[in-house]
This record gives sequence, C-alpha cells and structure tokens, in this order.
Amino acid sequence: MTVHYDIQHLPVFDKALITIGTFDGVHKGHQQILELMKQEAEKVGGETVIITFHPHPRTVIGSPSTTGSARDVASISLLNTLEEKISILSNSGIDHMVVMPFTKEFANQTAEAYISDFLVNTFHPHTIIIGHDHRFGKDRGGDFQLLKDKAAEFNYEVKEIPGFMLKDITISSTRIREALLHGDLETSSFFLGYDYFFSGTVVEGNKLGRTLGYPTANLRIEDENKLVPGNGVYAVEVLQPHSRLGHQEVSIDIYRGMMNIGFRPTVDGSSRMIEVNIFNFDKEIYGETLTVTLKKYLRSEVKFSGLDALKAQLSKDKKAAIEVLGKKRQS
Repeated sequence: MTVHYDIQHLPVFDKALITIGTFDGVHKGHQQILELMKQEAEKVGGETVIITFHPHPRTVIGSPSTTGSARDVASISLLNTLEEKISILSNSGIDHMVVMPFTKEFANQTAEAYISDFLVNTFHPHTIIIGHDHRFGKDRGGDFQLLKDKAAEFNYEVKEIPGFMLKDITISSTRIREALLHGDLETSSFFLGYDYFFSGTVVEGNKLGRTLGYPTANLRIEDENKLVPGNGVYAVEVLQPHSRLGHQEVSIDIYRGMMNIGFRPTVDGSSRMIEVNIFNFDKEIYGETLTVTLKKYLRSEVKFSGLDALKAQLSKDKKAAIEVLGKKRQS
C-alpha cells in the first residue's frame, strides 16, 4: 500500500474505487468493507483508495449536535494512532491510502464543492463506495443521495456499503472500547482480529521498582487521543526497535513482561502511570520508544498493606505472566 500525504501531488489513479472513513481500529467490521472494495476493483481492473482525515474531524469541529447547542471539541479515545492505522492497513491488500489534513476551512466547504473540487477533481473516481449515513460538507449538508444525484454529471458510480456492515462497525467499535476499559482482552482481540497494542516513550520514574527487584520502564503515550486500557496488571509482550533506517525498522527485539496501569495506591501515587517490567532485561532505555501488546489481564490494581506484601504479589504476577505468555507463544 502506498501512503500519500501531499494532496497536491497525487498520482493519476487507474479507475479509482474510493471510500472515505477513519477506519479506527481497522477491526473485523472494517475488514468487510476492505474486502468489498477489493472485489469491486477486481471487476473493473481498478485501484483501491482509502481517504482518511488527520487529525480526527471530531477534534477539529466536535461531535454532531442533536440539540442545536454548541458542539464539544475535546480529546477522544481512538484505538489507533495514524501510524498504527497505516501499519495495519499496509497488510490489507489496499492499493493506496490518502491522508487528508482536516481543517475548519476544509469542513466549511459546501457539500457540492466537496464533491466537485475534492472528490472529483482530486481523485477522478470510477466508483465511490460509501455508507448511507455518510455526511460531508458544511454543517454536514451532503449525504449519500447527493452523491447519487451528482453521479451522472461527474461520471462516477456510487455503491452503498450494506447496512449490516455499518452496524458491525458500530457494534465492534463500541465493544472494543468497552472491553479494553474493563480488562476484557478476549473480547477486544476477537473484534479487532489482533491483540491491542500501543507505543510509548520511556521516561524517568521514581525507581521504586528497582528497590523491589522489579525495575520498570515508565511509558508516556505521546498521542493524547490514544485509548489507554483500564487500570490493572497485564501480561504483555514488549517490542523494542533495535535501529531504524528512515521509517523502516531494521530489527526488533521482542521481550515478555508484565505491566501495571494505574495510580499505585500502595505508595499513595497521585498520577496515573503505565509501568512495564520487562523480564530478563537490564538496559538503560530512557527516551526510546517501546510497543506494548496486551496478552492477558491478570488482576485489578490493589492497595497492599506495605511494600513487602506488594513485592510478594509481584512475584505471583510474574509467574502468572510467564505461564500465560508461554502458552500464547505455543498456540
């Protein structure tokens, strides 16, 4: 898949079959649409093109208002950063992904201009594949029917994404977010089609873990909209890029470990932290980026009577994590 960031210098796509969406999570619901696109492209010998927006439109113009009141523009919980989404989609068999900068100016163009200036003049689509509930243009004035009404004028076809696929996407996205916030990794992995993961920069902590014999890498997630799973202890796999050549990772080391997300009530922690104890690892990695893949939720965060009780529990957690991760690798 080729990723395009410069909207002014796109190639001329051959019989482009385009769809527009955030594809957050690129989960099983989305994968049905990707298969539909590839099937339609094969029929006409065309190229598949996903158009997505960055940043997420709701961070720029807010959520649609149902009361007529002002829309809230706030941080939202996304399953994927843009980089993660691209990584997952790169293995989907889609030909192109276009990342369109989303601005208030872009959002304020009329629905007719969105069709003629953005979709037609930029992509010259053979077919537009879209859901019946898709809205676009100023005040979300454009819809599926307007695209159909303009099809003859601009010489493109419009195909509707079946309602059951859209329902699957809505249900899947909701279930995934709820599951991750409640430590239900079996459900999230089922709907995603892969284990949830996130990346973070290693920052300095208070080094309490070292005194207990369980040193941790404290992670800071750079994207404030990335969904952080619910508090608790997890068995995880940790990926450390060994070196990079441009955007390409040259080699990756994979380690087993356990992670705590929460406020560390035993030591009266005041801020929510993400701490990863990497097994059989003793390198200094401050400033490096680690990718953590969640494999199993082990337990909730608990306030212990003291550090000795906490240390005893950490020993049990490590044994449980090693057992889980060993079984995962064998399966």
